[in-house]
Amino acid sequence: MSDAETLKEELVALRKEHRDLDDLIARMSEDKPYNQIHISRLKKRKLQVKDRIKWIENEILPDIIA
Repeated sequence: MSDAETLKEELVALRKEHRDLDDLIARMSEDKPYNQIHISRLKKRKLQVKDRIKWIENEILPDIIA
């Protein structure tokens, strides 16, 4: 398997994880009382996933200035 294929597979998995985290955070925020520390950790993980998604997208489709 090539590096590009591996990155594409990781990208699909990370996008799913990002959606799942978003749904979980939304559901947890609706229920009172909610654990603010747990939600903060989930949001931090979501940002890490988003950063990794952006990095992979840039590796697959580099921004070429011609």
